[in-house]
Amino acid sequence: MKITNVYKEHYRWPKEKPIQNGKHIFTHNELNLAVIETDEGITGYGTSYSVDYVDYLKPFLIGEDPLNVERLFEKMYVPKFLGRKSISTRSISALDIALWDIRSKASGIPLYKLLGGYRDRVPCYIAGGYYAEGKGIPELQAEMEEYLSWGIKNVKMKVGVLSLEEDAKRVKAVREVIGDNVRLMVDANCAYRAYEALEFSRMIEEYHPYWFEEPVMQEDYEGMKYFAEHSRIPLATGENEYTIYGFRDLIDQGNLVSKKILTMNVIEANKQIARKLQVKLGTKVYEIIKCRKINDVPCTIETTYIDAERYPGFTDYYNENASMDPIFVEHYDTVNHEAIITITG
Repeated sequence: MKITNVYKEHYRWPKEKPIQNGKHIFTHNELNLAVIETDEGITGYGTSYSVDYVDYLKPFLIGEDPLNVERLFEKMYVPKFLGRKSISTRSISALDIALWDIRSKASGIPLYKLLGGYRDRVPCYIAGGYYAEGKGIPELQAEMEEYLSWGIKNVKMKVGVLSLEEDAKRVKAVREVIGDNVRLMVDANCAYRAYEALEFSRMIEEYHPYWFEEPVMQEDYEGMKYFAEHSRIPLATGENEYTIYGFRDLIDQGNLVSKKILTMNVIEANKQIARKLQVKLGTKVYEIIKCRKINDVPCTIETTYIDAERYPGFTDYYNENASMDPIFVEHYDTVNHEAIITITG
């Protein structure tokens, strides 16, 4: 099998109402695809935050055997020129996903089995609680009540835009609505300085957040270390980190040894980080490594449709709230509170 064509597709459409997290305002939804075609009629698709460098990387892949996924990744990943971090790395990731998609389709084996086949269902949560014009505490509570009506048992909300006191009231309001048996996560999207994040964590710890995600900038290892050592709320970070080398530095310099959660884009976790961290980092033990961010997950790992009859409001929620790619859930297990995913090649 040989690669015959490589190209990108970009889709962008406006939200009904802009939404905001701790650092950014989102006015549109986006879907970015890297597409790889082969001489055997098998086409692979990969998605990422950016596919800007796909055209540049095309000559690296034309004429190659797409099943040589590891070798082609190393061929594209040349940090002297591109691929160390940011947009170029995301383009490599999109192409890497498309290669794995081809590998799964060619073998007739579901991708989750090619990647290890440990389980066929995963815990999930709703990432909501964004800021929006005209959205106060009553509207935030109504949003959370809708999630509960779906049977959801894990929710996340945004913090970092308002004053510490105002955001603490928002967290309190959400906890009052969801009760004590639903997990609540907060996400600042790197909005705080370390001392601010610690102060805020102490203001909301009585509401028992399951984690505090990205309280400080990704490069602020000292700030993460300070927060992790002094806060009673577990630190979640890693969404904006890249490659096994970046996670090595994050863990070592940030001293993320216990009561910490690494949130990885699966584009990096699927075959590199999850498999190699233990080898690269020696005998250190890390309490939780959680691959959960789905902005860049290949559609062959997650299911590609929503059960609209079961959750008629889910599609509307995405069109109004999602910042990038949709969360695809085939079925929600209301007993075990897990998303059941149909994983196909």
